[in-house]
Amino acid sequence: MPWCDGCSRFWTTDALPHDRSCPSCGATLPEGVGGEDEKAPWHFKLLVAAVVVYLSWRAVQMITRVV
Repeated sequence: MPWCDGCSRFWTTDALPHDRSCPSCGATLPEGVGGEDEKAPWHFKLLVAAVVVYLSWRAVQMITRVV
């Protein structure tokens, strides 16, 4: 996402004109580093897996207590 230092704001690439100027102040914004295909870090995936395992275990506990 392009960042405008003058406005202190992120802009989506769809909101920018073709010349990549800021819609608010008119400054030329640099090409963004990275892109839409950026992958999630490994520790985020580990956290999601741990949450799924924990919630699954809690669901099993709830079902065994109800039955």
